[in-house]
Amino acid sequence: MAGKSSASNGKRGRSAITGRFVKQATVKRHPKATTNESTGKGSKKK
Repeated sequence: MAGKSSASNGKRGRSAITGRFVKQATVKRHPKATTNESTGKGSKKK
């Protein structure tokens, strides 16, 4: 699946301002305006 590499570590970045998903690079650049959400271990479909 292309485009899912940022979610492979079990975390998704989300903007605290807009509520939209952002890349992990954005989370690192703007730690006060973003948050990481854990996706859980059983979230992948087989």
